[in-house]
Amino acid sequence: MSARTFVVTGASGGIGGAIAEALAARGHRLVLAGRDGARLAALAKKLPASADAVWVASDLTRADGRAALVTACADAGGVDGLVNVAGVGCFAAFERMDENAIADVVTANLTATMQLTRALLPQLLAKRGADLVNIGSTFGSLAFPGHAVYSASKFGIYGFSEALRREFADRGLCVHYLAPRATDTALNSAEVNALNGAMGNHSDSPAVVAQAVLAALDAGRSGRHYLGWPEKLFARLNLACPALIDKALAGKLALIRRHLP
Repeated sequence: MSARTFVVTGASGGIGGAIAEALAARGHRLVLAGRDGARLAALAKKLPASADAVWVASDLTRADGRAALVTACADAGGVDGLVNVAGVGCFAAFERMDENAIADVVTANLTATMQLTRALLPQLLAKRGADLVNIGSTFGSLAFPGHAVYSASKFGIYGFSEALRREFADRGLCVHYLAPRATDTALNSAEVNALNGAMGNHSDSPAVVAQAVLAALDAGRSGRHYLGWPEKLFARLNLACPALIDKALAGKLALIRRHLP
């Protein structure tokens, strides 16, 4: 893949930072976005000079934050790819969540992603063969107790990606949906880490996710990509025969509830 310009959201976090480093190692130029300016500056400083990294500290749930990023991308000559990583985790009993908490998760994980993608579409469509990568989750295909709102937001990302893949199939935009399993990042609360340990769930490093993004881009075509075994099997089985997953998770409810904050 020849050198191109990618914008990576959530670059001040573990997965976003790892994706930025992997793209830079391939010789691509980068526009980095995140809420933590100090971490973005540190990341930009350690990337190779060829990355010509520009960083924008902004809150993408706000219109002015998205506008600042879109302007930075235009100033960089436009972008050939958008990697939507920014988001938040949420492990909570749904009955104890308030309206603001629900809205915050949906806005951060779904609405902001949709709005930023819409705002950057003119730049992406101007570059034939541009790539849109949306980072979802195994829980975007397999809803999990204690993750009702998070799962809903990631199911939304799955549906958004699928619709765009079909809507722009004849306009040269490659749309990739990538669903990691549990990943070692600061987004995981202590309760989530404890539950993963109790259930024996494997957790990947952010570098594993970053390499999966590169593989998706190398394929040169739109697609869906699931990480991890047996998680990818369970996600697909849930779509084909959800009653089996209902029964399996029913047996785990007591364990899950013990770890809920």
